[in-house]
Amino acid sequence: MQIVIFRTRVETRIFNVAQQALTLSVAIIVYLQLGGRSFLTIHPEELGALTTAFGLPALSAYAVSFFVNSLVVSTSIAIKEGASPYGVWRDLKLSSIGVDLLASPIVFVFAWVYARFDAIAAAAVWVPIVGLRQVHTINLELERTNQELLELMVKSIEARDPYTSGHSRRVQHYSLMIARAIGLREKEIGAVGQAALLHDVGKIHEKYGPLLSKADRLNAEEWAVMKEHPADGAKLVATMTRLRELVGAIRHHHENWDGSGYPEGLAEEQIPIAARIVRFADTIDAMTTDRPYRRPLSREQVEAEILRCRGTQFDPVITDRLLASPIWDALFSPMALPASGTWGLALVRTGTSGSRTA
Repeated sequence: MQIVIFRTRVETRIFNVAQQALTLSVAIIVYLQLGGRSFLTIHPEELGALTTAFGLPALSAYAVSFFVNSLVVSTSIAIKEGASPYGVWRDLKLSSIGVDLLASPIVFVFAWVYARFDAIAAAAVWVPIVGLRQVHTINLELERTNQELLELMVKSIEARDPYTSGHSRRVQHYSLMIARAIGLREKEIGAVGQAALLHDVGKIHEKYGPLLSKADRLNAEEWAVMKEHPADGAKLVATMTRLRELVGAIRHHHENWDGSGYPEGLAEEQIPIAARIVRFADTIDAMTTDRPYRRPLSREQVEAEILRCRGTQFDPVITDRLLASPIWDALFSPMALPASGTWGLALVRTGTSGSRTA
């Protein structure tokens, strides 16, 4: 069962005991109501009928307990973080749901072996199952650690520029919403989110330090150096086996639909779909972020700029789908922003070499 960690140990203990008690109580009620019996009260001649007589109550009880546990945990976290319960459930359960569902008949078999034979036989069945579960848990923890290391890298980049603090996290958030608005599949949405988080990772190179800390606009020479960051980021990400699928999105997130972008001047469908989405999100965050040299644009101004650049800077299909989606309204809701971000949206395309929106 999923365990939730709150700020204090008292809150943790109370919540965990309460949610597990609720889950187990509901499971027991369902099992008994469907005619389930204790395996220890079953006579040997009845064991052959377990699948029909006792299997349905046991599997139903497990399914209900899984649903109740997931609902309680996901909803409580969503309320605490101001997020969507479904989104929380997806992050918590989607990667392990296969193992959890496979565990239901395994638990039933374990109980049958214990009742039919003895504790030693049951232990022989259970030990390898626990081992497989532990391996899966370790893999999930390693995946979580890798994600935290990536976020740490992003924070180290943003620490150089106080005016873009939280930028990558906000771009990731916007990118995920845009990807859902245009109907991408969950796997594709996940890749878009990772690419968005790492889209500026190339700026970790030392040559960008002075440029990121400069309060004024960049001159032409400095701008030429800054335009190298997508290629530098792609090279860095390419060294990581599990992230190589993100190389194209990171390298081309400053390409324009009409071919006027950089670093390669790709146009239209040549630009990876993830890069086109990150381009949108990156620009929206730039337009709504308060900078020393200008105030954030209003929603109406942002929409006007996006429409003006439809078919030049932005993919026209994505533009139309995004503006027609209810998600467009949600983009401007403070409640929709990540908790670590700072709400705020430089012009879409100023045409000047000194823009800080690279």
